[in-house]
Amino acid sequence: MSFIGKIHDKAKSNRKKIVLPEGTEPRMVKAVPIILEKEIADIVLLGDEQEIKDVALEHGIDLTGAEIINPLESDRLEDYAQTYYELRKHKGITLEEAQEQIKDPLYYGAMMVKKGDADGKVAGAANSTGNVLRAAIKIVGTAEGISVISGAFIMIVQDKDFGTDGLMVFGDCAVNPDPNASQLAEIAISSAKTAKDLGGIDPKVAMLSFSTNGSAKHEFVDKVQEATKIAQEAQPELKIDGEMQSDAAIVPVVAQKKYPDSEIAGTANVLIFPDLEAGNICYKLVQRLAHAEAIGPILQGIAKPVNDLSRGCNVQDIVNVVAITAVQAQNC
Repeated sequence: MSFIGKIHDKAKSNRKKIVLPEGTEPRMVKAVPIILEKEIADIVLLGDEQEIKDVALEHGIDLTGAEIINPLESDRLEDYAQTYYELRKHKGITLEEAQEQIKDPLYYGAMMVKKGDADGKVAGAANSTGNVLRAAIKIVGTAEGISVISGAFIMIVQDKDFGTDGLMVFGDCAVNPDPNASQLAEIAISSAKTAKDLGGIDPKVAMLSFSTNGSAKHEFVDKVQEATKIAQEAQPELKIDGEMQSDAAIVPVVAQKKYPDSEIAGTANVLIFPDLEAGNICYKLVQRLAHAEAIGPILQGIAKPVNDLSRGCNVQDIVNVVAITAVQAQNC
């Protein structure tokens, strides 16, 4: 069974409620009956009910079984606004500003997740990543012990000798341009959780650099070394090591020469890149040159699941990201 097939099965095993704030977006509407038919999740669409129904009618879509909420007419609006005000008043927001902003479906949907009225949120088909992230950060917040949201890709390579039967996690490839050592440590911890929760694998985390075990001296190397120590101290049970070059991380014969004392060198299945440039470039090269399947970005480090779609996404992308978000919710 494919990785996505396994994710769908996991989602079905403990069905969660996922809110889709872009309720009038045709691709979102088209995805709903597929999600419901496959029993991947229960769905809440946000937006004007008649507009949503008109979109469904135009495309011949049956939305039976989906919940539709218009934030502007919701009886929860005042409570949500008050909660939002309490969360952000230290940043200078007024109650009136909170009341206005919570009408935005991105913010209303985030508050549904915050309050437990939904288990996760998926958006981005009609909104920028920045807008999706801002609502998540302001309302849902970060997970305990984590201060930074990051983006991982699950990479499935054809050569099963790499990772765990060809499955690997790359992070951060989507969000943080230049994380400091503490942030890099948090990205490693979050990526390990993604590997365990979604990949079902025992994470072996390699902190990547152009140096292996002190073979080079540079401030860039110092950052990765410090990040490794921070992560090891924060989660002593986590299998994590570094700094190391990418070949030492995934090729046993190279690991034996360069880093023989490492527990995970040569067998790493979670690769943590020192910055976004390296991570983004690498995942795209692996995807194209190795004909790997790249699933993501999967947002991680958020207190409850929120995921971002590409504005160029198709209906199947939405179905798959909803399934991933539902599985993340099972592990909150």
